[in-house]
Amino acid sequence: MTKSDAMLCTIFKGSRESELYLYVPQKAGKENIPESLRERMGDIVEVMTLQLTSDKKLARANTVKVLNDIKEKGYYLQLPPDITGQVTFDGD
Repeated sequence: MTKSDAMLCTIFKGSRESELYLYVPQKAGKENIPESLRERMGDIVEVMTLQLTSDKKLARANTVKVLNDIKEKGYYLQLPPDITGQVTFDGD
């Protein structure tokens, strides 16, 4: 992906699910988030805006998949991490 293929992207989080993030093109803004996602997310807050390119590293998402989903669907939904396999230790 070249600089001309770079995309300015805004990331939002909702009030209902911890660590659920929605990536949208900056120019789309939160007004264009589909109603089904609005309902799932609750109150929507902007987290940050960044420029994505295929070589940019993201902490918990594959950038190429993010960019492809945004181009195809208009957004990328980053789900919370799966915690079912984690073991908790309560000190006993």
